[in-house]
Formats: sequence, C-alpha cells, structure tokens
Amino acid sequence: MALCGIGFHPCLDVRDSLWRSGNGVPFVGGVDRMSLLRRRRQWSVRCLLEKVEMGAASRGEDVEVEDLGPVVKFDMEDFAVANYVSIGLHGRADEMIFEATVSNPDNALYNSRVVLRQLISTRAQRRGRRALEVLKKLMRRRLMYHSYSMQIHGFVSPSSGGEDESFTLVHGYHGSYSLQHWLQLTDWLPTLEATLALDEECVRRVGDDKIGGPAVTRQLRLTRILMRDLLIGVNYLHSNGLAHTELRLENVHISPIDRHVKVGILGNAVDFYDDNQNNSVTGGNIDRRQLMIAFDMRCVGFIMAKMILRELMDPSIFMKFKTFLTKGNHPSGLREFLLPILYSDSQSANLGLQILDRNWGAGWNLLSLLLATKPFERISCLDALRHPFLCGPKWRVDSSMDLIRWGLGSTAVRMAEDYIYVQHQRSRISYFIELMELLNPHLRRKDWVNFLPGRWRLLYCTGRHIGLTLRQPSLRVLIGNAYLTFTQAPDSDGSTLLMASDVDFKVMPGQQWPHNKSGDLGNLQVKSSLRLEFGRRLYLREDDIESKNVTSQEFLATKMYGKKWKKGRVKEPPFSLPAAKLIPGDIDVSVILGSPQTNVNEAQRIIQEVRTQIPPEMFDVSKLVCGTYVDSRMMVLRGVNGSALLFTRSPDCKNL
Repeated sequence: MALCGIGFHPCLDVRDSLWRSGNGVPFVGGVDRMSLLRRRRQWSVRCLLEKVEMGAASRGEDVEVEDLGPVVKFDMEDFAVANYVSIGLHGRADEMIFEATVSNPDNALYNSRVVLRQLISTRAQRRGRRALEVLKKLMRRRLMYHSYSMQIHGFVSPSSGGEDESFTLVHGYHGSYSLQHWLQLTDWLPTLEATLALDEECVRRVGDDKIGGPAVTRQLRLTRILMRDLLIGVNYLHSNGLAHTELRLENVHISPIDRHVKVGILGNAVDFYDDNQNNSVTGGNIDRRQLMIAFDMRCVGFIMAKMILRELMDPSIFMKFKTFLTKGNHPSGLREFLLPILYSDSQSANLGLQILDRNWGAGWNLLSLLLATKPFERISCLDALRHPFLCGPKWRVDSSMDLIRWGLGSTAVRMAEDYIYVQHQRSRISYFIELMELLNPHLRRKDWVNFLPGRWRLLYCTGRHIGLTLRQPSLRVLIGNAYLTFTQAPDSDGSTLLMASDVDFKVMPGQQWPHNKSGDLGNLQVKSSLRLEFGRRLYLREDDIESKNVTSQEFLATKMYGKKWKKGRVKEPPFSLPAAKLIPGDIDVSVILGSPQTNVNEAQRIIQEVRTQIPPEMFDVSKLVCGTYVDSRMMVLRGVNGSALLFTRSPDCKNL
C-alpha cells in the first residue's frame, strides 16, 4: 500500500521542501501558505483512505509472514498520521517521512509516537527490507539493540500489483534532531546537557567525578559520553558480524528517554563474511572483515572531528580536511594542517583545539588512529574505548609506548609554541627532546628512507633562539617559516636524497617597526644532496673524560648532558644510541629579494641578519651531523655543535 504526502507534494524531497516552524506547523514557499496546507491535507487524507480500502483485501508477501520474530506487520488503520514532519529525521530523495501515533488500542505500541518512512524507489525498498533482516539478527541481544540502535517496530505491507508499489517502514521516534542538527544550534552545549539530564551518575560513566566546570571541560565531558555510546553501539554491530557503512552525523540520534546515542536505520548494513565461501575464516573473509571495520572507524573519526572542531561544520573547510587525508598525508599531521585554519577564523574560541591538546595531545592521537591512512592500522572500537582521551581522570589507563612517545612530542611542541625566553623552560624542552631520542621507534636506515621524504617545518632549536631577541638589529628583518624538504633522488638506491632548506623572511624599511609588519618579502634557499648511512651517537663517560682523550667540544657536550640526566631516574646516560648519519654533498645557496632597488651591500646585510636569526644548520646544511628521531609527525636532527633541531611535518598546501 502506498502512502501519499501529508502536508506537501509527494514528489518533493522532504529535506528541501519542508521545515517545521516554532509551533510545529510546516510552511511551504508561496503566497497563501495556510490555504495551501488545508487543500493538501484534505487531498492527502482522502488519498490515504482510498489506498487503505483498495489494499486491505490483498496484502503483498514481499516480506515473509512466517517467523517474523520482533518484526510487526501493521495496517494503516493503526496510525493517526500527523500533519508535520520534524526536520531532523533525515529523509532521502526516494523516501517520504511521516510522523504518526499508534491509535489501535489492541497494539502493544498504543499511544506511542512512531515514524513512517515510505520507501518509493526499488533501491530504497531494498534498504528497508535489509533493515528488517538486520533487526532479526540483532534482536538476540534485545537490550543492546534497544539501547544503541534506532528501533524498528515493523512495516506496512505494500499493495500488490500496483505500478507505484511502495514499502513503508515503521521505526521509533528518538527526538526531533539528529546529532548534525544539535551541533548546528548556537547554544547546543547547554541544550544538549539539559536534554541528557547530565548528573553525577551520567558523568561517572566516563570516569569523571564532578559536573559543571568551564566550557572546555564541559564539552570534553559531553564528547566522551557521546563518543563512548557511539563506539559501544558500533562495536555491538561489529560483534554480530555487521558493518554499518553509513555512519555520519545525520544518522545519529540522541534519545532523551534513555539518554543513549542511537545509530541510524541499518538498511545499508553489510555482513563481514561472503556467503559464497563455505569457510568463514579464510583469508579473504578476514580481510573483508578488517576493511569493513576500518571503514566504520573512519566514519567515527569524522564524527568525532566535527563534534570537537566546530569549524569543520563548514562544508568548505571539511572538504579541505578530507582532501588532506585523500592526498595521502598522514593524519598525525592534522594539527599542523588545521592550526592556521583554527586561528584564522575561530568562532568557538578554539575550544576544540584546547580539548584535543589536553592530556599531552591524547585527542589528536585518537583522531589520527581513527583516520589512519592504511585501513589495517585503524583502531578498533574496544581499543578506542580504552584510549586515555575517552577515559576520565578516575580511570587509570596504562598508556602504550606509542602513546608515551606521542605525549612527549606533543608536550615539546606546546612548550615550543609558548616560546618563553627563560633558561629553565629551554632546559625542559631539551630534556624532552633527549627522552624522545631514547624512545626512537625507527632505528634502521631504511626507516629513515621511508619517513624522511617530505616537507618539515623548523619548530625549535636548542642551540639558538629562532627569530628576534632583545638585541637591536641593524636591519628590520622578520623571519617567517623555515623548512627542510627531502625528496628522493632519481636513479638512486634509496639512500641518496635531495635536501632543500627554505627560509621565508620580510625586510621592513626604516629604523622603526611598522605596526602592520609590512615589508618586502624575501626567501633564502640552500640546496644539497644527502647520503644516509647508519651511525651511532656516542655518550662519553667520566672515565673517558678523566683520561683526557676527548676534545673540548666533546667535553662540553658531556658536561651539559650529564647535568640533565642526573636529574632524572636514569643516573647516567646510555653509552650510545643508533642514529642516521647525514653526509651532505655540494651546497648551492640562493637569495631572492622582493625589492628590486636593493644594492649589493644592503643584500649582504640582509643575509647576515637572516643568518643571525636562524640556526646555522639551516644555512650551512653540512653542519647537520645525524638524525636521532623520526616518525610520521616529528623529526630531530643534531648539529655539529651538539644542538638539536626539532621539526614537525608540514603538508604542502599547494596540492590541497
């Protein structure tokens, strides 16, 4: 039996043609809206009654009547159809959405509010019947299904023999808004907290011990609650051999009754195992299962990113976000990529950035694991639920070594961004860099060959302040970004790379700093070839110093490192650490100045001032001795004078 539109023309898409006003009455574009609504309602009700009378005698048997299990077969006489539709029900172009109330006293759902989803096209009807099949499979664990999935009560059987034959799905009503519409509200945080009736019992579910707090703490707590509920529901599907394949904000609802996240209708759910293969544990089925789980986890990562970073609700910014991932960039560099966007136009006072930076950058770590480039590297639901980002302070979580490395790198980055000109702060950053070198996960030369190619931004140098200091420069030169770019040399065995140092700066006229920091742009480039070899970084001991078999430079380095190591738990430094030995070739230096009136003497002064404000290793790359730490996000190179240069991977924005 087919349904006709209530309150709007049947051919119009509910998403584009129908909205609900404040009093719950829909309005349509036009001159006389109310009269148009009255005529359409009268026509629609007559059409419904005629369809019911014509289809009552003969019901279609597209869905098996036998062994329906939890599926209920309804008649249209069982419903009192409302004359409005909530905006958050997310209809498609081939679907018609109706809100209704069960009016049959003999029905177990009497006086319950339901949603009728009329599926018009063949593809939509296939989704509806697939949702009923999934329902029968999942109802073995009835409590889990009702808690974390959108309830499907049954269907209204279509009429047989008609050309416009359709299939109507009857599912539960879980509020007017999807998570997409919640996040679009200006006051979404307090409104959603009130809807969930956030109390101490609800907060305790995420390992917290209090309610309230500043906006960052409140949003983090709410994110933990919603993300944990979503992961439990997705894991429930995965444990039953199903993948949702359509997880997005529009398909996630929050029920104010039981305060749980409900994943959308499972019409596109896919089985892990291929029915054509008899053995379900074959390699092909295992790969299929991992790929399906990885696809769902990537969708969960997108949901998490939009929940925390409100800027991603803008379609243009979200498209840049997805392009960054589809171009093959590692998701561990998302912070470096999003930082200019979040600082340029942030309407949420960078609350999302503060949330992800908390707990040594645990939020960025979880986001990178959910959006990993390789599907087999993405985190599972159970491991995500045990991640420190989703666990409150009352839950003690044993961090993995990878997470410890991530925390060390994130802390060093945050401290370098603060850039406090005090000695104890610089000593702390140096100590964190040395800890990173001890925990270097990639010790072999071929690991450096794989990770080194790319564009790296200089973030910190332990030997020299980057940029301006308290001194008075002879020329007003402002350093911008400094990069090292490594590319694979053509016709090489992999150990030879091309290295380019790229330093942007701005030359300002006069002896006074202009208020807007305007000036002529300039660029300093140093190009060289580089050969990678295996090497070791040696730590000298007191016996070697007493024998006076060391140079003054080695003595100073040992004295400096010995003081730092004695403060920690390790009383003396290790004897040696593996490192990548860097052997540069010929060096080519070029300078580009924006002002054509610059003479030779002034150009020399500009170059000298730039060299004063940048580490010497960026101008003379032959002073780079070895690499002591590298991963997909960070790199540490050591100079001949013992100073460490901390780099973070930077995406090439020209290709995005």
